[in-house]
Amino acid sequence: MSNQNMKIENPKTQTPETPQMSDRDFINDCLATEKYMTSSYSVAMNEASHDSLYQDLNQIFNETQDCQRQLFNLMFKKGWYSFEAAQQEKLTQAYQQFSGYSNQFPYQNNTLS
Repeated sequence: MSNQNMKIENPKTQTPETPQMSDRDFINDCLATEKYMTSSYSVAMNEASHDSLYQDLNQIFNETQDCQRQLFNLMFKKGWYSFEAAQQEKLTQAYQQFSGYSNQFPYQNNTLS
C-alpha cells in the first residue's frame, strides 16, 4: 500500500468564519508564541554563565516546552493540525544517510572526549 498523499489527521472541529478570533485562532497564536519562547529560552540557556541561572532557565524552558506540546496535542485532536504521511522508503533513506554521522561526533555518551 502506498501512503503517497496520505494525511494523518482528526476530524476538524468547526469554528465560525467571522472577523473575530475563534478558539482555533487563539490556540494557534498561543502555540506560535510558545514555539518562539522555547527557542528564545534555548538561546538564553546557551548564553547563561551562572549555573543557578541556567537551572532556572532550564526549568522554565521545560515548562514552556510542555505547554507547547499540550497546545499542539489539542490542535491535533481538534483536527486543526495535520501531517502528510512519510513514505517508508524515504524514511529508510534518511536514516541510512544520517546514521553514519554519529561516529563523527566529538563526544560519546554525552561527554566530551
